[in-house]
Amino acid sequence: MNKQIKLLVCVAGLSSLYALNTGVAAQTQAKPAAKPTMQDILKASQASDWRSLDPNNTLYLDLEKGRVVIELAPEFAPKNVVNIKTLVKEGYFDGLAMIRSHDNYVAQWGDPGEKREFKKAAKKVEGEFTVKYKKDAPFTRLPDVDGYAPQVGHVNSFAAARDPKTQTTWLTHCYGAIGVARGNETDSGNGSSLYAVTGHAPRNLDRNITVVGRVMHGIELLSSLPRGTGALGFYEKPEERTPIKSVRLAADVPEAERSKLEVFRTDTANFTALVEAQRNRGGDWYKFAANHIELCNVPIPVRIVK
Repeated sequence: MNKQIKLLVCVAGLSSLYALNTGVAAQTQAKPAAKPTMQDILKASQASDWRSLDPNNTLYLDLEKGRVVIELAPEFAPKNVVNIKTLVKEGYFDGLAMIRSHDNYVAQWGDPGEKREFKKAAKKVEGEFTVKYKKDAPFTRLPDVDGYAPQVGHVNSFAAARDPKTQTTWLTHCYGAIGVARGNETDSGNGSSLYAVTGHAPRNLDRNITVVGRVMHGIELLSSLPRGTGALGFYEKPEERTPIKSVRLAADVPEAERSKLEVFRTDTANFTALVEAQRNRGGDWYKFAANHIELCNVPIPVRIVK
């Protein structure tokens, strides 16, 4: 075999060896780790990732078909929350009704005739559309740009926004948010008529209405109400309205009758991971990762504790 042939054989052998080694390397190279899903994160969560609802700030709106559990956020609307709890304690809502179901918008309840008297509750409460916040106040900020606020994120499991220039913060109109109905005057609401967002987040209402909390469980009982046929979804006939059995503060309900719920904390590493999992969803089905999430699309898991 001459030198030229030997060289060709050598090159061919090296090429084959390189191809073989490359193939082995490709087979042995670890595949990129699968992106964790929200279910993966929740499954791996610890007890410290969850918190119980505060019974002193939790309302039970009981309807014939079940219970709607609402957690109030007094840090965002202290005066309105106090008045709402006063109304509840004096039994104001008991026997009233759902008065409105506006498609893709809100479900509202209160006194359809606006004749029920207030015992101790104030008739008018100053609107608390925003409140001051401290610079070191807990706030888990989202990395994404928001069209309605300079910064958005979460405070104590509530979707919130803030403006560093004015140092103000407010709760946002995400699905399930509870707002205080009012007229044109900013102090014309007192919590005697409340609504829950049951459609696409009407964020244009932010900083125009006092938001006092959100539905933590049972939102389907409100979102599935028959749509009102009157203007803005109000019911035109009494028989169209869904009666309210009672509204009670959880602290005033015997412990055995309370709804045992826990909500995912938003100040933990696992919540940050959950947000990222929703921003960049993995798995075989997703072909494009958005690398973006809107505030109201961030899920805040709630679980039943047995």
